[in-house]
Amino acid sequence: MLKKLLLSTALSAAVATAAFAQSPSTPSSSTPSSSDPAPAAQSQPAAQSQGSGKPSFVSSQKPDQWLASKFKGTDVLGSDNQKIGDVTDILFDKTGKVEAFVVGVGGFLGIGSKEVALAPNSFDVVPGQNGSADKLKLTVTKDQLNNAQTFARYEPPRPTGTTGAGSPMGGGMKPSGSTPSTNR
Repeated sequence: MLKKLLLSTALSAAVATAAFAQSPSTPSSSTPSSSDPAPAAQSQPAAQSQGSGKPSFVSSQKPDQWLASKFKGTDVLGSDNQKIGDVTDILFDKTGKVEAFVVGVGGFLGIGSKEVALAPNSFDVVPGQNGSADKLKLTVTKDQLNNAQTFARYEPPRPTGTTGAGSPMGGGMKPSGSTPSTNR
């Protein structure tokens, strides 16, 4: 089921890219005329016409598709079929391709836990029993997951602050009372 999810995501991205590549891109200074070639002949590479295509609407969810809102929190089982964590987040690139599932492991009620990220092909989907939700299974133990490298979330660089108009002393306003008054 997970492989079908990934395949459908990749297929959706491919279809969207093809749709963007086939949309006509005419310069704003010229008007279309009857002598212009057909839109298919005018197709531009996807990188140039990105964002200029018509939207591709999806009318409903299929049985083999998962919503991210329902996927987060999915139990992750270890090789011994015991719960070793749950999905806390999904990492995907700018094209929509799922790169990893972030799994929270260790700790108790979220305290002392850490996150590790694993590629989607690391998991097998285990159907839920008695109407319960599907689960994900790994071929590793809880100890191996606890010893795995912690997933580091991206932190954008913070802007370096300047205080004032570039003066070497920091510039800006000085606290009142820091400079003795000379006009008394």
